[in-house]
Amino acid sequence: MKLYMHPGACSLSPHIVCRELGLEVETVPVERGTYRLPDGGDYLGINGTGYVPALMLDDGAVLTEGPAIVQFLAASVASGRNLLPAVGSLERSRVQSWLNFITSELHKPMVMLFNAAYAPAHDPIRGLVSRRLDWLNGRIGGPYLEGEGFSVADAYLFVCLNWSPWIGIDLKTWPRLEAFFRAAAGRPAVQAALQAEGLHASPENIFFAPRAGEDHRAAAGVRP
Repeated sequence: MKLYMHPGACSLSPHIVCRELGLEVETVPVERGTYRLPDGGDYLGINGTGYVPALMLDDGAVLTEGPAIVQFLAASVASGRNLLPAVGSLERSRVQSWLNFITSELHKPMVMLFNAAYAPAHDPIRGLVSRRLDWLNGRIGGPYLEGEGFSVADAYLFVCLNWSPWIGIDLKTWPRLEAFFRAAAGRPAVQAALQAEGLHASPENIFFAPRAGEDHRAAAGVRP
């Protein structure tokens, strides 16, 4: 399999899931703006939207959109039950509910905060994100969204929260979310994915970006 990605972007979520499941995946970086691939190919020929992630299977089939990709990955191996409960169970629907919440109520507005085109609306958008984090902080089961078990939704939430410092969000405002972030960051599979993408911890050993001094907007996977 090939995972088309930007380091630290939302594509980090399926990368983490692959590592959690022990799945072999080749990460293929997509050049921002040009959509060029390392072999000179055009990513737009794989995903016409230009967005990451995209997952190419061994037979050439392509799946896009992170929440769909992580569910597919978890369903592809027996150990996936650890990250996504059984079909038809209430527990599975809860994880899917979290995926929907994260993609619409956190991922999308957080990315808008990296985009200068939305600058006039940044304050109300940041207020919206803060209200969603208030709610989430009161709902998190601890240490993860549904208690002790790490799920595909937790991988996604970790990635979104990792963008906080560069969009004016102080995670210390939400102690349960900060504890969640630290717990997720300490998982061996998460550390392996971060290392593979060249993401380094901040001096406080929390939050991860491509390298010191780089424009960290790139870490958020701003959709071109």
